[in-house]
Amino acid sequence: MTLKAGINLIVLILCVGFQANGQYILSGKVTFERRTNLEKKFTDQRMRRMITEENKIKNELFTLYFNDTASVFKAIPTDKIDDMAWMTTKNSYYQSLSSQKQLTVLGLMGQNVYVSDSLPTRTWKITDGKRSICGYECRKAVYQKNDSTRIYAWYTTALVPSVGPEGFCGLPGTILGLATEDGGIIYFAKKVEEMEPSKEDMTIEAGKNKVFTLNELRIKIEKDYGNMPWGKRMFEDLFRWL
Repeated sequence: MTLKAGINLIVLILCVGFQANGQYILSGKVTFERRTNLEKKFTDQRMRRMITEENKIKNELFTLYFNDTASVFKAIPTDKIDDMAWMTTKNSYYQSLSSQKQLTVLGLMGQNVYVSDSLPTRTWKITDGKRSICGYECRKAVYQKNDSTRIYAWYTTALVPSVGPEGFCGLPGTILGLATEDGGIIYFAKKVEEMEPSKEDMTIEAGKNKVFTLNELRIKIEKDYGNMPWGKRMFEDLFRWL
């Protein structure tokens, strides 16, 4: 056997071994915890009066179901009474990886607003930074959304589909950590399960509700609420991740 043939055989054996050990996962469920620092989110004094040292960190749970063709990200329902639930958004996302389309459900003024558009295109800078999340080695990537907004993501190539929380995608693997630069909002995976999601898990439908494009919704919100004192804050909150 030649040296080249021997190397090829070793590589083949390693690849088969990795697949047999479940090294590369094509479908599953990720449970995320989101930590929101309400002091960093709200700057006006009227809102600050409702925030104390005891309640300034708000923890909420979300799930990301995925396979090799689609993903669904949504909040985990809870029966717990939460007087401060309105202080954070709970958006849902359905992404079709095959058709490159996305359906987003945004919470606006107590109602769901449906937005259908193409998958977002973001320019990522992949760094040498690494950390372990749920036992998976993740690499750090940076997205410069605009002059004042930078978002960090940690992704693993062990989970193959390019998906993540809040509809984030476009990296060579699944995002298990997502954070704003100031640490005001942080998502980290708490549990990763290799499984085949059910049809119910992978379904978000608009039904007979009006469906906007992202640009149409931007224009409507700016027109309806742009002149109100709280309109700018609501706009920024809704479009933080979009």
